[in-house]
Amino acid sequence: MTITEIQAEIIDDFSLFDDWDERFQYLIDLGKTLPLIDEQYKLPENTIKGCQSNVWLHAENEQGTLVFTADSDAIITKGIIALLLRTFSHQTPQAILDASTDFIDTIGLKAQLSPTRANGLVSMIKQIKMYALAYQAKNN
Repeated sequence: MTITEIQAEIIDDFSLFDDWDERFQYLIDLGKTLPLIDEQYKLPENTIKGCQSNVWLHAENEQGTLVFTADSDAIITKGIIALLLRTFSHQTPQAILDASTDFIDTIGLKAQLSPTRANGLVSMIKQIKMYALAYQAKNN
C-alpha cells in the first residue's frame, strides 16, 4: 500500500468520529497497538529531540524499505507516533522523502495539539525523514 493510500485510510478513519474526544481515544488505542521498540534501542541517540515527552524511534532497512519501531512514555504521543509509523513504516526511503504530511492538517490533528505537542509532532516527522535520507544516502 502506498503512503498516499494509507493517508487516505487514516483520513477516512478519523472522519468516523464526531468529536475530538473520540479521536483522541482512537489515537490512544492506536498507541496501545504500537509494536514496541526493543529495549536495546531506548538510547539517548534514538530519542526525538523537541518532544515534550520521551519518544524513541528506531529504523531498520528490510529489503529496501524502512521498518520503524517506537515507544513513548505519554499515551497521546504514543498514539501520534503509531499513526506516523502506520503511514511511513514499510516504505522506501524515497517514498518517505517524497511524501506529503498534509493528511495531518486534513484530520485536524495539529490544530488540536498544544504548541509543545505540535512541535513534537513536527520533530517526529523530521526524524522519520532524516532516517529515510540517511538510508537513501547509504544505499547510493
